[in-house]
Amino acid sequence: MIVPYALEISVVCVGIFLLMVDAFLKTDKTTIAWTGVVVLLAIFGLTFALGPMPKGVIPEGFYVLDPTSLFFKRFLLLATVLTLILSVDYSPVYQKFVPAASPQAGLGEFFTLPVFACAGMMFMVSANDFIMIFVALELVTIAFYVLVASMRKNQGSLEAGVKYLILGALSTGFLVYGITWLYGITGYTSLEGIQSVLPRVPEQYQPSVLFGLGLVLVALGFKVAAVPFQFWVPDVYQGAPTPVTAYLSVASKAAGFVVLLRVLEPFVTTPAFQVKVFGILTILAAVTLVLGNLAAMSQQNLKRLLAYSSIAHAGYLLVAVASLSAPGARVAIGFYLGGYLVMTFLAFLVLLNVAKASGGDDIRDFNGLGKRSPVLALGLLIAMLSLAGLPFTIGFLGKFFIFEAALASGQYVLVVLGAITVACGFYYYLKVVMAMYWQPAAPSATSIQVSPFGHFLIGLLVLAIILFGIFPQPLLGALTHL
Repeated sequence: MIVPYALEISVVCVGIFLLMVDAFLKTDKTTIAWTGVVVLLAIFGLTFALGPMPKGVIPEGFYVLDPTSLFFKRFLLLATVLTLILSVDYSPVYQKFVPAASPQAGLGEFFTLPVFACAGMMFMVSANDFIMIFVALELVTIAFYVLVASMRKNQGSLEAGVKYLILGALSTGFLVYGITWLYGITGYTSLEGIQSVLPRVPEQYQPSVLFGLGLVLVALGFKVAAVPFQFWVPDVYQGAPTPVTAYLSVASKAAGFVVLLRVLEPFVTTPAFQVKVFGILTILAAVTLVLGNLAAMSQQNLKRLLAYSSIAHAGYLLVAVASLSAPGARVAIGFYLGGYLVMTFLAFLVLLNVAKASGGDDIRDFNGLGKRSPVLALGLLIAMLSLAGLPFTIGFLGKFFIFEAALASGQYVLVVLGAITVACGFYYYLKVVMAMYWQPAAPSATSIQVSPFGHFLIGLLVLAIILFGIFPQPLLGALTHL
C-alpha cells in the first residue's frame, strides 16, 4: 500500500526528472511529453493502491485524503495527460513564437510546467488548512503565469501573461488578507479549527468573520472565473497557448471549486452564518450564469466564445454550490466537472487542429469543416451539443443533476435562470455547428489531415460523452461518497 502524499511527491519528482531529461536531450523533445504521459498514467494507476494516512507525519487536518480529494486527484492526472497530448500537437505552432538559439528550445519547459501545476492542484484538493491552500495555490499559479506568457514572440500571449500576473497577484492579496482576518478572530488557519470555533463567535464579531470570508471568496472567485471577478478570462484564454487554455479552463477550475467547497464547509454548517453565505452564493451564481451566457452570444472567435462559456459553466457549478444543503449537490458538482473535462478537451483538440491548418481560430475559420474534415466536424459537433446540454450527452445529465439539487434546496429562481441561459447556450454553440455544416469554406481552405492517434483520441472522447450521457452509473459510482 502507498501513503497518500506519495502521489504528489511522485508527480513533483516526475517534473524534476523531465527537466533533467530536457537538459540532455538534443533530439526530439516531444519524447519528454510522451514520457510524462506514460508516467502520469502509471501514477493514476497507483491511486487505486493507496493506504491510510500514517499518524504523526503530517499535522492532523493539514492534508486530507477523502473521496473528494481522491476523485479529483484522478481527474487532475487525466487532465494533465490530455494537456500533454494536446501540447505535442501544438508544438510546431509553439516553436514559431519562441525565440530559440537551438532547435526545439523552450519545448521542454512547455511540456514540464503542466506537471508541476498538476502537483500543486493535487495538493490543493487535499488541503484542509489555509496555509497549505495558499502554498499549493501559488505553486499552481506561478506555473500558469509562465505557461500563459511563454510564447514570447506572440503579442497576445505576452498581453495575456501580464494581465494574468497582475490580476493573479491582486487575488492573492485578497486571499492573504482574508486569511488574516479569519485567523485574527478564530485563532486558527485550519478549516477544522475554524469550524470548531465558529458556533461560539460572539454576535458583534460575526460581521468581521463574514468580511474575512468575503475576501477569501473574492480570491477564489477569481480562480473559478465567477462574475464579477472574471474579467481576466477572455483575454487570457485567447492569448495563451491552446493546450494551456484547455488546462486552465478545466483543471484549474476544478481545483478551485474543491477548495471553495472546503472553505465554505465550516460556514454553511454553522447556523449563524448559513443564511448569509447561501445568499451571497445565490447572487454570485445568478450573475455568473447571466453574464457568462449573454457575453458568449456575441463572440465571433471560438476561443473567446469558449472563455465566456467557461464563465457560464462556472455559473452552473455555483448553482450547485448555492444548493449545498441538498444531498446530491456535491455529486452534481463532481459529475458536471467530469463531463466538462471530456467536452472541453474535445472542443480544444478540434480547435487546435483547425487553427493549425487555417492559421486562425475565428468561427469563420470553421466554415465548411464538415467537408474539409468530417471527423473533426463530428467531434466538434458532439462537443458543442454536449456543452449546450442536449439529451443523451454527458452535458445534459450534468445540468440535470445540478437543477435537481437546486430544486431540492428550494433555489427556484436559479433553476429558472438556468433554464433560460441553457437556451442562450444552444444559440451560441449552434453558431459553430452552422458554420461547419451550412457555411461554404473559403476558397483558400484545404482539407485537414488528422493523425491516426488524433482519430483515436477524438473517438474516445466522443464515446465518453455519449456513453456517460446514456449510462452515467460508472461515473456516479465513483462519486457516491463525495
